[in-house]
Amino acid sequence: MGFLIMGIIMLASWFVGYQLKNKFEKYSKVHLRNGMSGAEIATKMLHDHGIYDVKVISTPGRLTDHYNPADKTVNLSEAVYNERNAAAAAVAAHEVGHAVQHATAYSWLTMRSKLVPIVSIASNFVQWILIAGILLINTFPQLLLIGIVLFALTTIFSIVTLPVEYDASNRALKWLETKNMVTQQELAGAKDSLTWAARTYLVAALASIGTLLYYVMIYMGRR
Repeated sequence: MGFLIMGIIMLASWFVGYQLKNKFEKYSKVHLRNGMSGAEIATKMLHDHGIYDVKVISTPGRLTDHYNPADKTVNLSEAVYNERNAAAAAVAAHEVGHAVQHATAYSWLTMRSKLVPIVSIASNFVQWILIAGILLINTFPQLLLIGIVLFALTTIFSIVTLPVEYDASNRALKWLETKNMVTQQELAGAKDSLTWAARTYLVAALASIGTLLYYVMIYMGRR
């Protein structure tokens, strides 16, 4: 049963990742009528929300886009920062969505931020504890239970991440539409891109839940 669950999760993860890559390639070819770059989109959305203390910067790599609440920076990958297409607009607006969440003290983001240090510590040890717990399950089953508790924390983090990501996308799309930043065709592309991006977090959460249940079954099976 455990191998079946993991197999399904791996297949779903591959499919969503494949679709996401194809969507971004497709909508990277849909050039914005307004001619604005991802960096310009991000800056305007920040200012439209009255946020002037957040910097928009370029970061190396692909799909490295993120908002850093610690130093208040919207970090856009080089392609998103410079490009002027529907995919870049979607990603830029999404990351600013997180900045807006931060500025308005969005509850789910606040909860997620509080979990970060705990999960960071747990993730450094959890796999080793789980492996040791499985090997020593007949002599020291408590070790596996400790591993399960630590893994449950990372699972909770994955679940809490879902509303944060979906809300950021909703904020992005609402702003793009209400401010007439994009045409209907461009908006459709942005929405499709963000929908598939959000599904990567959904699959990650389901994978974490499935893996947690797998370890719980191992622990219960010793009885």
